[in-house]
Amino acid sequence: MEDIKVQMLEEFKKIFGDSDNVRVFFAPGRVNLIGEHTDYNGGHVFPCALTIGTYAAVRRRDDRELNFYSLNFPDKGVVRTSLDDMRPKEDDSWTAYPKGVIWAMQGRGMDIPAGLDMLIYGTIPAGSGLSSSASLEVLTGEVLRSLYGLKDVSNIDLALIGQYSENNYNGMNCGIMDQFASAMGKKDNAIFLDTSTLEYEYAPIALKDACIIVTNSNVKHSLVGSDYNTRRAECEEALSELKKVVDIKSLGDLDEDTFEANKNVITKDNCRARAKHAVYENRRTIKAVEALKKGDVISFGKLMNEAHTSMSVDYAASCPEVDVLVETAWKIDGVIGSRITGGGFGGCSVSIVRNDSVETFKERVAARYKEKTGLTADFYVVSIGDGPREL
Repeated sequence: MEDIKVQMLEEFKKIFGDSDNVRVFFAPGRVNLIGEHTDYNGGHVFPCALTIGTYAAVRRRDDRELNFYSLNFPDKGVVRTSLDDMRPKEDDSWTAYPKGVIWAMQGRGMDIPAGLDMLIYGTIPAGSGLSSSASLEVLTGEVLRSLYGLKDVSNIDLALIGQYSENNYNGMNCGIMDQFASAMGKKDNAIFLDTSTLEYEYAPIALKDACIIVTNSNVKHSLVGSDYNTRRAECEEALSELKKVVDIKSLGDLDEDTFEANKNVITKDNCRARAKHAVYENRRTIKAVEALKKGDVISFGKLMNEAHTSMSVDYAASCPEVDVLVETAWKIDGVIGSRITGGGFGGCSVSIVRNDSVETFKERVAARYKEKTGLTADFYVVSIGDGPREL
């Protein structure tokens, strides 16, 4: 990270003239091991923060001006705006995420008295489903907290502010998982989070002789323009019908037997299927963490596989390309489990692979994926890292 810090300072000097009084910050991306589309359904999730993420070199200004520049989108140039004009604009592009966080903090009455110059660099592939947007939101919150002395803002607040800004500024009706994982990350631990209460515990990830591999389909997803919001609406419709016959606040309150006994009250087939995924996926996540605590990685892997089938069939949130990645992985000796990760509609798979099978995994998945889709897959053997911080 020290090399990236030096690079960030050099690039800041090129764009903004000098690097005096510049500070460098980092916030991680995340991968979700199991528990997909449960976070806005009052269920459990099990993500972990990664050592890849988003960096910012920032300097406080004496005026109200905001200047943003991304090394990932240099063609956009320096995007200029003001603290006095935080309205969303059609051409905001990536700056809608930091602008949204500033807007949300202003709306909470937090004192942001001066503008800033911000240079961004992300090591998360855009559209990969590893939460580049949440990483940028949490990063912005960490920057503002540090630059302006907002000492009462906790890391959970950073997550909630990021989610609020994405919901209300960017129009993406996401749950809390991505921002929570980035804000609360802990090295070598995943986070078992009850999204209905925000109660959480850290669970050590001790994979003996195995590792986590994220495989990027390079089918970019944009959840704002996908069926993500539609899926959420379908779950809400199913929930409203179930509430007529069972006393629940969310789909996460149901177990499988109660759902099966009452599912016919849901009138639309698609809404019934979405609700089934939400209920079963929540129970799978609870069982998966219990298995991991016992050191039973094999059972954890089987639950990952079941989770993918549910995401693909019941939730219809996978895509043919990611299905190829996962179904190929299932046939390889040494693959303990594999599933789509993230919001879906493209993006990545996550697999637990024995160390002595990693090269075989990469070779066979890459070859089969190229043969079936004509696309090239990228592989990342990922490490689990800490949350946001100044470097």
